[in-house]
Amino acid sequence: MTAHKPGDPTTINRLYGRSSGHKLRKGQQDLVDRLLPQIAVPPEGDITARALFGEDRPLHFEVGFGSGEHLAYRADLLPDHGFIGAEPFLNGVATALGHIRDQHLGNVRLHMGDALEVLRRVPDGALTMLYLLHPDPWPKARHSKRRMANDGPIDLFAAKLKPGGDLRIATDHPVYLEWTLTVMQRHVHQFEWLAEKPSDFLEPSGGWIETRYGAKSRREGRRPYYLRYRRTAAT
Repeated sequence: MTAHKPGDPTTINRLYGRSSGHKLRKGQQDLVDRLLPQIAVPPEGDITARALFGEDRPLHFEVGFGSGEHLAYRADLLPDHGFIGAEPFLNGVATALGHIRDQHLGNVRLHMGDALEVLRRVPDGALTMLYLLHPDPWPKARHSKRRMANDGPIDLFAAKLKPGGDLRIATDHPVYLEWTLTVMQRHVHQFEWLAEKPSDFLEPSGGWIETRYGAKSRREGRRPYYLRYRRTAAT
């Protein structure tokens, strides 16, 4: 097994990506100004279900939720669970806030910024599920250290997931797929890949909707791949 440590090119300490795009519409800006402060992850302290929702409950975390349709779907499907979503892109946050308002979702908390900063504040073993759906593939080799599927983040995911917890990864980029499978092979002591046949990673599993980005990739002739891993017993 390949060893890795802080400073290795496979270890990243921050999320890379743009923070804004087109100017928000007035309604979107109102959501950012009014709703986001009400459901934002607190800036300090441990991030626990009790701290966020006033009670213990299963806790989910989505790294880079895009426009928030998957996050909102899961939160609506599991109203007695708690959901944390982190996304640096302002326009995506504004769209997600619209989903939360329209679906009256009281079990979602958002962070506009770096997911890893928030994830480090989650107690070890606190998460039931963690989602990494269509992250930026950074396809050029010189940018490979920026990929979220790297040893440092995967170690962090393993620490925060409870034994038996799910890690779900989706990508439509063949370079990122190969890279992710290679990295995850180095973490077989932490994660068990749940695919038994090709269809297990060619179609989303139960309770896992296709995101807007996933649907777009299909329309443009790219195939999304869906990887599901189970956290093994802590070592």
